[in-house]
Amino acid sequence: MSEPLSSVPPQTTPIDLPSPALVVLIGAPSAGKSTFAARHFAPDEVVSGDLEALLHAAHDRLERGLLTVVDATFVRPHDRRPLLELARAHDLPAVAVVLDLPRSVLEARSAARPGPAVDPDTILHQHAELRRTLGGLTHEGFRRVWVLRSEAEVDAAQVTRVPLRVDRRDLTGPFDVIGDVHGCLPELRDLLGTLGYGLDGDHVTPPAGHTAVFLGDLVDRGPDSAGVLRLVMGMVSAGMALCVPGNHEEKLARALEGRAVKPMHGLDITLAQLDAAGRDFQTQVQAFIASLPPYLVLDGGRLVVAHAGLPERFQGRTSGRVRSFALYGDVDGTRDEYGLPVRGDWATAYTGAALVVYGHTPHVAPRRVGNTVNIDTGCAFGGQLSALRYPGQQIVSVPAHAQYTVPARPLAVP
Repeated sequence: MSEPLSSVPPQTTPIDLPSPALVVLIGAPSAGKSTFAARHFAPDEVVSGDLEALLHAAHDRLERGLLTVVDATFVRPHDRRPLLELARAHDLPAVAVVLDLPRSVLEARSAARPGPAVDPDTILHQHAELRRTLGGLTHEGFRRVWVLRSEAEVDAAQVTRVPLRVDRRDLTGPFDVIGDVHGCLPELRDLLGTLGYGLDGDHVTPPAGHTAVFLGDLVDRGPDSAGVLRLVMGMVSAGMALCVPGNHEEKLARALEGRAVKPMHGLDITLAQLDAAGRDFQTQVQAFIASLPPYLVLDGGRLVVAHAGLPERFQGRTSGRVRSFALYGDVDGTRDEYGLPVRGDWATAYTGAALVVYGHTPHVAPRRVGNTVNIDTGCAFGGQLSALRYPGQQIVSVPAHAQYTVPARPLAVP
């Protein structure tokens, strides 16, 4: 007797929702948005009703950093615009799940429902409007768009919530947070050794359970930016380190893309070193920088690391202005007498529960203000390279081997 044929499970439709986010369900009448919402989300996560009530309820949830699902028609860009503005105001991504079912299915469902059916002309017009504007959803500002075009695809949808990539609250440490390296490879090797990391060439062995966390500005000013990149990229690839970008990585990425940048503050030397290292290495560096989250929330939300710091209202959120603050700090475009950007002292007003460890503005010694620590101690300027050991908050520093560049203004005093 032959074996029975095994049944082939239906192909699933994966929907990996960033969380938290504003999720907009889009579809013509009878597309099944409410049914989809009830199947995949808790009742308190879904907001609906008239526009004013809907926006008010969505605002309350997004203000608290909660996943929010909007169940409404919204087939026209004009209708969707207030939702996108709301997501931007709360520095959270807006994503769309579109139920683009055939018009015949919509009309059959409407006719089969108890009570008055939806006017077929209404279905016709809204279905046509959805089709007309569907291709522009990403341009409107939706970070991700999923389109389900049949009842089978809707039934096979599997919704998974994916934390924002800045959210690594699952990682509990202990961490060794390392300040702005700026190409100072000898000092980085000294510091890692002092912290208990074994080094054999570019091979690194961390202390048991420890993870290094780099605060960005790995490059420029010091003697060996390419060597620093090679070492840090290897540590991150091996899972023994985390890294966030600094403004110098941002500028380097633009230069490697061929965009017009001024090769100042040591960027010219970094580019020459990368050119000597070859195109393959340059490609690896580009991919590495592109992969870095703008900042990280660690240890259940108790630790935040960002190159230039991060106020509480931006923590756990992601947007262009959050990224800009994490990389450049509190700047308004003005410059000081040295021609450098004027940076507001956000740390003096910080009252958040999370410890924020950052760099960017060099000081002659680590600067503690409230629940913040700046550990950029100006290694490339002849100062020190510093790390903060977490959770104990011990500062470990090694002296610079030399003054590799002269600061445009004197290092700040804590």
